[in-house]
Amino acid sequence: MAFKSPKATVEAIDAAGCSKADLTWGQLLTLGFLAGAFIAFGGLLALVVGGGVPAIKAANPGLQKFIFGAVFPVGLILVVIAGAELFTGNCACCIPALLARKVKRTACARNWVVSYIGNFIGSLFVAFFLVYLTGLLAKDPWLASTIAVAEAKVSQGFWPLFLKGIGCNWLVCLSVWLAVASEDTIGKVWGVWFPIMAFVAIGFEHSIANMFFIPVGIFYGAAVTWSQFFVTNLIPVTLGNIVGGAFFVGGVYWYVYGERPNKETRTIPQKS
Repeated sequence: MAFKSPKATVEAIDAAGCSKADLTWGQLLTLGFLAGAFIAFGGLLALVVGGGVPAIKAANPGLQKFIFGAVFPVGLILVVIAGAELFTGNCACCIPALLARKVKRTACARNWVVSYIGNFIGSLFVAFFLVYLTGLLAKDPWLASTIAVAEAKVSQGFWPLFLKGIGCNWLVCLSVWLAVASEDTIGKVWGVWFPIMAFVAIGFEHSIANMFFIPVGIFYGAAVTWSQFFVTNLIPVTLGNIVGGAFFVGGVYWYVYGERPNKETRTIPQKS
């Protein structure tokens, strides 16, 4: 099975970061919507499968966590192979090109902000139209599991959620790194699956996944307010995700393998 070296992987990520910075607002928002929807599909599958085995959860909670995590990666597999703009992955993928001064800071910030908004719209679309209005999770054990997941995510403090956000996106961005390193489709699938399964089973926090898990719980009657969703969970998790992706993956691998900026480095013009 062919794969790129770590240095060649960073070079490929560098090129991808330049391409991401050159996307138009419309392209970013559309691809961000798709990424949010894809991650929501993974979350829905996790609730249907992992939330539908209460007897296993009671007898062997570790196995239930593994089942929940084992099916969730379908979302990022769709993002990587079909193509979409996921904020959490972009936290790392834009960094090598940014630090090499091939893209502007404003272009990187635009990518993060617009993809984040698109992710939120896509996640909310799936949660409301495809899950709540269809009643897919309206009966137990899925209803109880959906509500429990949403309520648990707003019952933690700022720092635990921030740190869980770091751990999550460290693994998420490594899964993107492994997918880029692979030269064939099945290698990309396996490269994504292991780290994503790991972060979900461990219990780390992913801001875009939470844009599905918490709103769908609210729609189904969880004792969670929209203010709790945004302030208690989404803010610390998002900040942790940025640190986990931008520093521990994008920044670290650029430092070891990336191209250093120099006077000849050309900043690629970005579209507005």
